[in-house]
Amino acid sequence: MLDALRRGSTGLVAKLLFALLVLSFAIWGVADVFRGWGQGSLAKVGDHEIKVQDYQRAFQNEINLLSQQAGRRITAEQAHAFGLDNRVLARLIAWSAVEQHANNLDLALSDAALIEGLQTDDAFKGPDGKFNRFAFENVIERLGLTERGFLQLRRRDELREQLTSALINGAAVPPASLELMNAWRNETRIAEHFTIDADKAVTVPEPDEAKLKAAYEANKSSFMAPEYRKLQLLLLSVDEIKKSIVISDDEAKKVYEETKESYNTPERRRLQQIAFKDKAAAEAAKKALDGGKSFADVAKEAGAKDSDIDLGLITKNRLIDPKIADAAFSLQKDKVSDPVEGRFTTVLLRVTDIQPAVNRTFDEVKGEVKDKLASKQAEGQLQTVLDQVEDQRSAGKSLKEIADATKLKFFDIAEVDRSNKAPDGQPAIFINDPNAVLQTAFASGVGVENDVVELPGGSYAWVDVLDVIASKQKPFDAVKEDVKKFYVTKERATLVSELAAKLVERADKGEAMSALAKEAGAEKADTTPAFNRSTTPQGMSKDAVARAFTLAKGKAGSAPDANDKTRIVFKVTEITPAPALSDAQRTTITADLKNQIADEVLSEYVLALQKNLGAHIFQDEFRKVTGAGAGEIPQ
Repeated sequence: MLDALRRGSTGLVAKLLFALLVLSFAIWGVADVFRGWGQGSLAKVGDHEIKVQDYQRAFQNEINLLSQQAGRRITAEQAHAFGLDNRVLARLIAWSAVEQHANNLDLALSDAALIEGLQTDDAFKGPDGKFNRFAFENVIERLGLTERGFLQLRRRDELREQLTSALINGAAVPPASLELMNAWRNETRIAEHFTIDADKAVTVPEPDEAKLKAAYEANKSSFMAPEYRKLQLLLLSVDEIKKSIVISDDEAKKVYEETKESYNTPERRRLQQIAFKDKAAAEAAKKALDGGKSFADVAKEAGAKDSDIDLGLITKNRLIDPKIADAAFSLQKDKVSDPVEGRFTTVLLRVTDIQPAVNRTFDEVKGEVKDKLASKQAEGQLQTVLDQVEDQRSAGKSLKEIADATKLKFFDIAEVDRSNKAPDGQPAIFINDPNAVLQTAFASGVGVENDVVELPGGSYAWVDVLDVIASKQKPFDAVKEDVKKFYVTKERATLVSELAAKLVERADKGEAMSALAKEAGAEKADTTPAFNRSTTPQGMSKDAVARAFTLAKGKAGSAPDANDKTRIVFKVTEITPAPALSDAQRTTITADLKNQIADEVLSEYVLALQKNLGAHIFQDEFRKVTGAGAGEIPQ
């Protein structure tokens, strides 16, 4: 939220697509920004209410943004698990508070200033660098805005920037802060180190029954059976609908005839090409080739590198110039063409490999054709079936009854825990993203009708909780072996820590790290390259690096290894102060510190506005929308 406020109006389209201002349009009181309105409010800031519809649109837009960044579709359930719901609401509350403050201060923006800003915005410029009406209309159409609503949002956004910019643009970074940050980032150290081999260096005595029972009694919470739930699950997916769709051979044959080229593989050729400034140069080169000179040598004389002449394995339609394409695909393998006068240049061509076209018959692709047709029909029926299930849910039908009526896949799950394990430790639910279903199930209760769960790949699921089997204590005899493993692991960690402390003490007294390493079961002590606080050299862990920067030169320490299985013992042998800042480094660190200061200033500003205006979240409504409580007002 603070980062978005700080960025301000650095680019109109970027801001709008980031779903900060546009998606909270109702806060600003814009009546026709989008088409369609929802009922109910999630929060109130001063006199302005944040509507459910506004929140849902902002939430969905944020999911779209995350999906684009992640390169895969993020489901609503995953977004809730990431805490996106609180973050979106926090942004809407912050924007509302800032907008109301701007109104209270009677800030205004003239029409002339608004138009000038639009005309100079890069987002709306055409190829000639001037304002382009078509580009402007394309942007507002993509955003689903009317022109009037867009201009209203732009005006209010500029007013909001006046406030936030005034707060943060004057932020100054003290020189002493720069030097401290430079020292923190760029001081380096070198250390000798080794990792204790716990199997060689320590021995855990075999525990007797009394010690195991004592360990069990002292750590009973580690030996609990998890809470299980008995569930019924109904699954709707394109694959399930496809099972009931029958495609005849005649239907498939008709589609095949219309799209047969999509099932064929066109001829491909590995092509080399030398470009010349004119036909005369090409003819001279062809003569040299006919006289025995190699294609590569001729290309080199023409100023071309190997990477310039090799066009790769391509199809005819990949060649833009029709004359060159026709010549290339009429050449015999390993032959050189006569000069070809293309639209842009004259070339010589050589084909080094030919992969013939493959034309697949209907019988060969019948299965693929039918599958595509069935998938298309199933996708068209998906929403209809979804509505049918919802209607039957509203009529009070059980998931089993709905499954019988719709022929959808139904699961009766006797016991499953939060991690999708049955009591025998095996997976209990075999669908894509069972965690989304389990999150809903374990946030629900017996007799509660849950909303449909959206799954990856356009699938949907409904889940009902039939029973809750509470977590309970496992008896000692049932977990005796687990208790033994727990005891041995804990005792080994204690012995390793004690050994590490003794080795550190001896290293501080001057004993060689190489000798101490052998006692610890390590082959040798290694020496790191120079490292700073943000790097982790091989053989060290992040904890070890952090600890090393608290030590004086010549002092030793220990820290858990990266897997927290044993400990690393190390000794700082060199400390190199941070060098003086270059101009580029000074600029970078100054910008980073200014952003941190801006975040702190904006945080205090927004919190003060919310306190003065009064900000309240309607918890019940928020739970309905998100499936969880919001807790305190999001920050």
